[in-house]
Amino acid sequence: MNWAAFSSAEPDLARTVEGRFGAFTHHVLATLRKDGSPRTSGLEVRFVGGELWFGMMPDSLKALDLRRDPRFALQANPGEGQSLGGGDVRIAGRAFEVGDGDTKRAYTTEVEPPEPFHLLRTELTEVVRTHVEDDTYLVVEIWKPGEPLRTIKRT
Repeated sequence: MNWAAFSSAEPDLARTVEGRFGAFTHHVLATLRKDGSPRTSGLEVRFVGGELWFGMMPDSLKALDLRRDPRFALQANPGEGQSLGGGDVRIAGRAFEVGDGDTKRAYTTEVEPPEPFHLLRTELTEVVRTHVEDDTYLVVEIWKPGEPLRTIKRT
């Protein structure tokens, strides 16, 4: 499921998640190395045309990881200090490189990345937001394709 479908299914959560990612430029991407161990890397992300896109430098290790195994986890930059304005936000899914020249040209018109670059389109498998409500409750919102939004509150 792409970003547009998620946004249509859960518009309030989608706006919050986009806002968290929009608050900072760099975020943390986790991929899987050849041996299956995790690799974390900094990454800029873009929400353009109903898609969540990753742009990466040529032959970067994270791009090579995703070519081999498309699974990823992405965490929004928590920002400075103790406050997580908007909560802690994570997205999991699969990322696939785009080879279509027209799609890549349209993206470069919108985003203007340094050339050359890898462009990857994502498919979402999970979106999670964790935040504190009323200084009392830890609230975890979990969305997965085909399932209703699940909200867990803990004191």
